[in-house]
Amino acid sequence: MSQPVLVIQGGTGVRPDNKRIGPIRKNLRTVSERAFEYLRSHNALETVSYAVRLLEDDPLFNAGTGSSLQKDGRARMSAAIMDGSRRRFASVINIERVRNPVLVADALLEEEDRVLAGHGAIRFAREKGFPVWNPVSALRRRQWEQRVRDSAAAYGTVGAVALDADGRLAAATSTGGKGFEHVGRVSDSGLPAGTYANTQAAVSCTGIGEDVIDEAVAVRIGQRAADGAVLKKAFALTFDEMRTSSRQLGAIGLDWHGQWVWDTTTPLLVAIARTGTRWAESY
Repeated sequence: MSQPVLVIQGGTGVRPDNKRIGPIRKNLRTVSERAFEYLRSHNALETVSYAVRLLEDDPLFNAGTGSSLQKDGRARMSAAIMDGSRRRFASVINIERVRNPVLVADALLEEEDRVLAGHGAIRFAREKGFPVWNPVSALRRRQWEQRVRDSAAAYGTVGAVALDADGRLAAATSTGGKGFEHVGRVSDSGLPAGTYANTQAAVSCTGIGEDVIDEAVAVRIGQRAADGAVLKKAFALTFDEMRTSSRQLGAIGLDWHGQWVWDTTTPLLVAIARTGTRWAESY
């Protein structure tokens, strides 16, 4: 039996926003408490889906309700989930008008076609009974109308990694994108580059999506762990490479021993780790 562990993240920041970081940290703590309690009686895969769903429902984060808007003023969201015990991945990319993209991705895990984009993802969601939902918050609408890149949009992508009592690992990530991007731009959150889990480690990334994709960060860390590197070393090697390449990104990770790691090349990563006896917060 393993000691359950949960790590969640609320994104990175190119520059800290002192006015908004307090509420974001407070809400992240609340979600971590609820999700860890959920982990006590559920498996890792169920827990990462639950944790990310809670974060998607919080408009302070750039995922689900409160997602950033693309150039045409529409919210197109991406989310992925991966079951480490089966090395099975599913995602939705640029899905619209659903409340919780991570739940749609979760529903795809048992399908033959497990990555859907755009209209196909929306159609699948409706077939599975997910109702129409408007994820655009008043804040994101004002930002788009004024063409203002508020610093709050620099962090807000959400993710979770979990280890359950049976030693199973899982990861999930969800985002509304970077905002004001070209219509149809694909983020890392819906790809294995940003969300990855195997039997040794689970990783969720955040930051500049193109940087995460270029470096296949989550897969790189997960493969290093699978090849025998302890997770702390796998993170250290990878983030040394990211700093050399001047990448702007962050990640949270968890291994099958229950050891967690996080790192970022930016000034800020909002993350919390929780076990049954202690919890830790990034600064």
